[in-house]
Amino acid sequence: MRTVLAALIVLGFATAGCAYPVAGVDPAESNPPPRATPTSNPVTVQPAAGTAKLISAELRRIRVIAARPDVPGYKRDQFGQAWTDDHAGRGGHNGCDTRNDVLTAQLTAVQYRGRSRCVIIAGTLPAEPYTGRRVEFRKAAASKVQIDHLYPLARAWDMGAARWPMQRRIDFANDQAANLLAVDGPANASKNDAGPGEWMPLNRGYRCTYVLRYLQVARKYALPITAADHDAAEAITRSCP
Repeated sequence: MRTVLAALIVLGFATAGCAYPVAGVDPAESNPPPRATPTSNPVTVQPAAGTAKLISAELRRIRVIAARPDVPGYKRDQFGQAWTDDHAGRGGHNGCDTRNDVLTAQLTAVQYRGRSRCVIIAGTLPAEPYTGRRVEFRKAAASKVQIDHLYPLARAWDMGAARWPMQRRIDFANDQAANLLAVDGPANASKNDAGPGEWMPLNRGYRCTYVLRYLQVARKYALPITAADHDAAEAITRSCP
């Protein structure tokens, strides 16, 4: 199911999501989780200086198409086993699955199960990017923190990944350096498989960074963006440093 959120571009938040399988939603959490109670006020993190110019430069390099096509056949396993360690990117073949690698990199005060340092049982996102709030992670309530694909898998499938070899899709789905982000579970559900033309983070301080990273993933994998994505990215530069 694809939720159309175009009317919420300016407001940058949404109220609906889909159960797995959808791009960007952790396979361990099959149902939309309850909204976590924030433990602090939102943290405003300003994007780096020059972000507007970087976004503009990316827009000049990326192919733009009128609208996202509908390519049949998408399933999560078209991008390999969820969070497999068998990929060519950062953290690949290190003995830990991708989800726990991302949590290790982005959580603070991390606690592990056992001596392998591969299974995280607790930690903190001090300033979750999509909401700007502090989010506590506990494995017993793992859905509060999910791993998002900035350029969603279902979207990538429609935009060209359906023609990729399997290993390229696996590498895309597990690209920790470019495409993965630990985020608030409900915010991730609201994003679903949207792009910047349909969805923006509630946290205004992260919008410029989100758009830049989305475009960088698109260019890295030679994926196009929609005209709506382009227009939203161009508009956001007016509020970026």
